[in-house]
Amino acid sequence: MPRPSSRRELEIVGAIAAALNSSPTVQQALERTLQLVTDLLGLQTGWVWLVDSETEHIYSAAAQNLPPYLQEPVRMTGGWCWCIEQFRNGSLTPSNVDVMECTRLRPAVRARQTDLTRNIAHHASVPLSFQGKPLGIMNITAPSMRRLTADELRLLGTIGLQVGVAIERARLAEEMAARARSEERTRLAREIHDTMAQDLTALALQIETALRSVGRDPDRVRERLEKALTTARASLDEVRQSVTNLRARTLAGKPLPQAIASFVRQFTSETGIRVTLDMDDGCELKPDTEGELYRIAQQALINVRQHARARQAHVELRCAKRSVTLTVADDGVGFDPRKTGRDRHGIKGMRERARLAGGTLRISSGLGAGTRIAVKVKR
Repeated sequence: MPRPSSRRELEIVGAIAAALNSSPTVQQALERTLQLVTDLLGLQTGWVWLVDSETEHIYSAAAQNLPPYLQEPVRMTGGWCWCIEQFRNGSLTPSNVDVMECTRLRPAVRARQTDLTRNIAHHASVPLSFQGKPLGIMNITAPSMRRLTADELRLLGTIGLQVGVAIERARLAEEMAARARSEERTRLAREIHDTMAQDLTALALQIETALRSVGRDPDRVRERLEKALTTARASLDEVRQSVTNLRARTLAGKPLPQAIASFVRQFTSETGIRVTLDMDDGCELKPDTEGELYRIAQQALINVRQHARARQAHVELRCAKRSVTLTVADDGVGFDPRKTGRDRHGIKGMRERARLAGGTLRISSGLGAGTRIAVKVKR
């Protein structure tokens, strides 16, 4: 490929910037970027590794036109490979990697399974970073046997910096939103404690004093005062419980969508099964209900890992006015739900958790048709 003109480079960089700015999530931004990079530069295949900022696991975050060999989840776990090693030790620069250096593709080449690799001979590895902070890797391949030119690598390096800025911006926005939610819960907890709790405490003390001073009042007055005292104490207990719920939410203080996303990143890193997420924010639920939904999502993905032989899965969280629905679907081998054996403790556990949350769980599946698990709970 001849050296692209400066104007052409600016057009490509501008198109990538527009895609990054208009995409609502990091995953969608990466998928759109890979599509644009491969189309605009006449390339073929791409995939992106990202580092989970919480666990340091590396996971497959996006892919474009993977060859059949790399579509197998076992090939795309976040385990060791040459480019990840170079990235980890800080020495990765935009460069071509020979297929025999790529531990993911080398077994297929040695077995002469080039039909499964689409004859990929090289891939370019480009680090993604922000102000020196390593964020991930973008791998790109050219058609046939062509190596990427120095100009292409330089341009991909510039795009990598753009992607790094977008990733860090999205993460900072997520952290700020989580911090704002935490601060709001603390403010509400303090407000409840400083107003309602103190008022109810004073009310209980006043009624206790009145009861001790009753001498000639009829029994009816005493009965009413005792009931008022019982009500006041019950209200005080409720306020204390509210304060506890606001200060110490389940899921390590994370809202449900963020907790599920964190587990999904770890799951993808360990299994290579890419999981897409589509989740509404602001699904306010009781802490216990959030915990049950999180465990159901966890168990559903564990089942995907152990039984489904799936290549990808999808998790969706939808908030309606009176209900919340969590769905986990995969493209695996499926099964007949009517013939679920007694040893399928995972399904049994998910049903029990849905029931504890006051909801219902439905399983849709068929041999060769994948599986879809949906749980619906009241808000």
